Amino acid sequence: MGTIQEYYFQQRFLKNDLKLRAFQLARRNMSTLNQESRSTKRYAQIIRLRSSSAAEYISLHQRVWPDVLSRIAASNIHDYSIFYDEHTGLLFASFKYTGDSFEADMDEMKEDKETQRWWAVTDGMQESLNEGGGGGMGSRGNGWWRELKEVFHAE
Repeated sequence: MGTIQEYYFQQRFLKNDLKLRAFQLARRNMSTLNQESRSTKRYAQIIRLRSSSAAEYISLHQRVWPDVLSRIAASNIHDYSIFYDEHTGLLFASFKYTGDSFEADMDEMKEDKETQRWWAVTDGMQESLNEGGGGGMGSRGNGWWRELKEVFHAE
């Protein structure tokens, strides 16, 4: 058993270590809150998945290429999910955008070579619901994915 000085030193060290960890956690949480609070916009989109490509599409999305995931994050897209309705063949995508210019971030995504390669693989598996829809997530006008209007939200 240690001396009383060692005991107090250990308690002080432990207390300071816990304070440091609490500070680091609070700082990380504040960063997330700041990111979320600065103009977070939720997006929802739909597209039809060709039934002949469903298994391959789902398999691809179980192992999305790391560079594509990095580009999504760099484009200020978070909490991104894609759901599949087997009965209608529809894919439903939802995500949060936390950047300052969605169009600028989507333009950068469209220029990314690895994302272009990914879209070259996946776009052929889909059928746009927009007449004359162009490929890729960030297309405006007659985009590839049809953007949906939010009519209700509750936290």
